[in-house]
Amino acid sequence: MAAPTGRCSSGTGGPGKYLTDRDLCPDTGLARLSYDQARDLLDAATATDGPGTGWDLHELRHSALTHLGESGASLLELMAKSRHRKAENLRRYFKPSPQAMRELTSLIGPGASRTH
Repeated sequence: MAAPTGRCSSGTGGPGKYLTDRDLCPDTGLARLSYDQARDLLDAATATDGPGTGWDLHELRHSALTHLGESGASLLELMAKSRHRKAENLRRYFKPSPQAMRELTSLIGPGASRTH
């Protein structure tokens, strides 16, 4: 079922914007922020020394993909979430932690249970 569409107030007193399915998150049904809006909001909320000194929105992309990968998301799921078409483009975002690598190594180490 498609997300509902309708008119959204611009909040500026001027005419609103008609929302389409593309303007709404398919998972939550909430209106999406533009990249610039999200970047500005994050910077304003985290800036410690004036505008432009807050967190970088793109860093959250790296963190989110790393956490999803460490939580067991498959490569195909990570590619779908990040909208990457090629696995090699996703690799630069996914940086497993040393702890995650130790846990992975323990699966094949001494004492690990094997089914084959």
